Amino acid sequence: MTDAGLRHGRASLGLSFGVQGVAFALLVTRIPAIQDQYGISDGLLPVFLAAVPILAGAGSVATEKVVARVRPSVVLRWAQPLVLLALLGVGAGREMWHVAVALGVFGLAVGALDASMNMLGVSLQRAYVRSIMTGFHAAYSLGGIAGASLAWAGARWELSLLASYLPVVAVLLPVALIGSRWYTEGKGAEGKRPDGAEAGAGAGAGAGGALSFKLLLPLCLIMTFAYIGDSTVSNWSAKYLQDVLGSSEQLATVPYNLYMVTTLLGRAVGDLGVRRFGAVAVVRGGSLLAAGGFAVVAVAPGAWVGMLGFTMLGFGLCVIVPQTFAAAGRMFPGNSDAAVARLNIFNYVGFLVGSPLVGALGDAWSYRGAMLVPMVLVLATLVYARAFGPETARYGGGHERPRTADVG
Repeated sequence: MTDAGLRHGRASLGLSFGVQGVAFALLVTRIPAIQDQYGISDGLLPVFLAAVPILAGAGSVATEKVVARVRPSVVLRWAQPLVLLALLGVGAGREMWHVAVALGVFGLAVGALDASMNMLGVSLQRAYVRSIMTGFHAAYSLGGIAGASLAWAGARWELSLLASYLPVVAVLLPVALIGSRWYTEGKGAEGKRPDGAEAGAGAGAGAGGALSFKLLLPLCLIMTFAYIGDSTVSNWSAKYLQDVLGSSEQLATVPYNLYMVTTLLGRAVGDLGVRRFGAVAVVRGGSLLAAGGFAVVAVAPGAWVGMLGFTMLGFGLCVIVPQTFAAAGRMFPGNSDAAVARLNIFNYVGFLVGSPLVGALGDAWSYRGAMLVPMVLVLATLVYARAFGPETARYGGGHERPRTADVG
C-alpha cells in the first residue's frame, strides 16, 4: 500500500464517519416530528426507539459473518447509501408501516455501517502505527453537530421531514458513493502491516489472534459504560437542567450542544494525547474527568454549574469509544474485524440501557441520585483500563514507526 493510498483511504473514511454523524443526528433530533407525522402514541414510541438499536446489533452480528467472505470496505460502500435512503424513507412515508419498515432498514444498515467503518479505522491505524482512530470519531462528532444544526433549521422553519431530509440526502448520497472509491484496508488478511512486519499484538493475541470473548469482555463492558454515559447526556440533560436545576426552556437546550462541541474538540486532539502518553493513560484520564462531570452535575446548585459538569462529560467520554475499538484491534490483530463487530454490539446495549435506567432511578429515587449511577459505571472503566495495553511504542515512539507512519 502506497503512502498516497493510505492518505486517500484515511480521508475517505473520515468522510464516511462525518456523513454518518449527519444522518444519525437528523433522525434522533427530529423524533418529535416523526411521532407527529405518523401519529405514534407515547406508549408506542419507546418500542420504535428500542427497535433501532436492537436491529443495529443484529446488523453488526451479520457483518461479522459477511466480512469473512467480502472486505469491510464492500460492506461500507453499500451500507452507507442504504442508511441515507432509509432516512429519506422515514421522511417520505405516511402510514405506520412505512416508518416501521424505514426504521427497520435504518437500524440494520446502521449496524453494518458502524461495524465496517470501525473495522477499516482499526486496520488503517495499524498501517499508520500511530493513533488516528479518535480523529475518525471527531469527524462523526462534526457531522453530528452539522446534522443537529440542519434539524434545528428544519424545525425553526417548520419544514416537513421530507423537505428537511431530501436536500441533505441528495447531496450526501453521491458524495458517499464517490468517496467510497478510495476506501482502503490498511492490513492484509493475516493481520500484517503493509510493509510486511507483524502487527503489534496486545494481550490475548495468542494463536494468531483467535477471538476469545472472555478476553474481549472488559472492552465490551467499557463500551457499554461509555454509551450509558452518552445516552444519559443526550436523553436527560435538557430535562435535568430545566426540572432539577431550574433553568429556562431555552437554556436547557445548551448542555447537549456543549457536550457535542466538547466531544468534537476532545476527539480532535485525542490522538495526540495517545501518541504522547499512551491509550491507557488517556482512557484513565478521560474516565476520571467524565466521572467528575457526573459528580458536578449531581451536586450542582444551579444551571451554570450543571453546564460545567456536562462540558466535563464531553471532554471525558469522547476518547473512550474510539480507543476501545482500537484496543480490540490490538488485542486480536489476526481477527480484528470479528472483534470490532462483536464489540460494536455493546454500543447499542449501552444506548438501550442508559436512558431507561436513569429515568427509572429518577422517578423512584431522584434525578440527582440517578446521575451517580453512570458516574460509578464510568469509574469502573479504571478497573479494566489495562485492557488498552500493552502497546508497541505507544503509537508514535520513533524507532518502531515504519515507513507508512509518516503518512498524512
